[in-house]
Amino acid sequence: MKYVFTLVVSLLLACGTLFANGPLLQKLQQIKEISDIRELKVPPYSEYYEFWYEQPLDHNNPAKGTFKQRVLLGHRDFKAPMVAILEGYGIYSPTESELSQLFKTNQLTIEHRFFNNSKPAGETPWSDLTLKQAATDQHEIIQSLRQKVYPDTRWISTGISKGGQTTVYHRYFYPEDVEVSVPYVAPINLEKVDPRLEKFLSKLGDTPENRHLLEGGGKETKWQIFDFQKKCFENLNKLLPMLEETARSRGYTFEKAGGTERALKLIIMEFPFAFWQWGNNINDMPQPEVEDFEQIYNYLVRISSPDFFSDQSIRDIEAFYYAALTETGMYAYNIKPFKKYFKEEKDNIITFDFAMPKGYENTPFNTKQLHDINNWLQTKAENMLFIYGGIDPWSATAVDLKKNTKCAKYIKADMDHKCRIKDFENLTRDAILKTLKAWIKGVEVENEAEEEVLFY
Repeated sequence: MKYVFTLVVSLLLACGTLFANGPLLQKLQQIKEISDIRELKVPPYSEYYEFWYEQPLDHNNPAKGTFKQRVLLGHRDFKAPMVAILEGYGIYSPTESELSQLFKTNQLTIEHRFFNNSKPAGETPWSDLTLKQAATDQHEIIQSLRQKVYPDTRWISTGISKGGQTTVYHRYFYPEDVEVSVPYVAPINLEKVDPRLEKFLSKLGDTPENRHLLEGGGKETKWQIFDFQKKCFENLNKLLPMLEETARSRGYTFEKAGGTERALKLIIMEFPFAFWQWGNNINDMPQPEVEDFEQIYNYLVRISSPDFFSDQSIRDIEAFYYAALTETGMYAYNIKPFKKYFKEEKDNIITFDFAMPKGYENTPFNTKQLHDINNWLQTKAENMLFIYGGIDPWSATAVDLKKNTKCAKYIKADMDHKCRIKDFENLTRDAILKTLKAWIKGVEVENEAEEEVLFY
């Protein structure tokens, strides 16, 4: 028995050694930009590695220095398709994505430059945070792995929300890097403050034309939300001490937002966007007659989190705000209906300029680039399939493909920012999968995508 046990242990160790030094690991080790490879256990992949890829801070001027970018790689087979997840922020999960699960693919996940673990040492050179620089990061990693590790397979890029935008921008600058792209809930803004966002949000919750309110009557959702905001503004003095206590208990400060009271006002202004973005139920809202302000406060901050306006949160995702306010666009708050509570404001809108990194407040916005990307999407883009939720405010600036039938767009009318392929009805889901399978195989397919957006 002792001999058998020793033999089994020896075999297991040998297998472990073979696994640890298998062909995938050896190929990764031969790429000079890759370092600090660490094996992870992430089912259902047979091998899974975290590693760091050294990138120039400025791809046009390598002498400026480098930073290391975090990358994850889940492996099934060298000839299986590869899903490349292009994160718009940091990497928050190593798990299998929807596309990898659907098509049994390998999976590569790339953290965005200057987020989370992929920040340069010392002060961040914000002028090097551009769509082109980030796309070139992704291009370098994808090409290294395509040429040296996975030369015999087809690639699908994807991302969610800002990651969906990242997927679009990468494909614009490097259209040949991948064969297929699936951006989820990706806004294609055309201005620093795209007016379509406010217009769309102002309609959400209206009763659709030629329809009556549900039996029982009552106000439209839009006006219930407005009345809740109004009640919060009318009782700022009751809600402010609660926010101050939240700030003390969680260690929040609100200097960037203009102080705790102004942060509370911004929390109230953010409420409609957050309500619709994450698909909240209007029946959970405190009734108009409720005078329990602790209940009202708890509901407000459950939907519109104070964390969003805290200095700590803004500092953590400063890269998001820099990008949004220089190249990708953002929404703003129309304070006109509540102007009497914003007497210190000169304009009728509040932008997110307060969140810009110090010293970069006057950085110009690159509107031309957004319009160039939009024109490319409507004319030259190929094999890109867009997914949107119809009640997601970000779908206000959903891609408009016009006559470009080489791409497809699907909108699930009653879904929010969490909309995925699995959420569509069977027939639509089958059409989506049919299109993607054909593109992955390199076969042309007629675009049968239908769009329908209803306001609930």
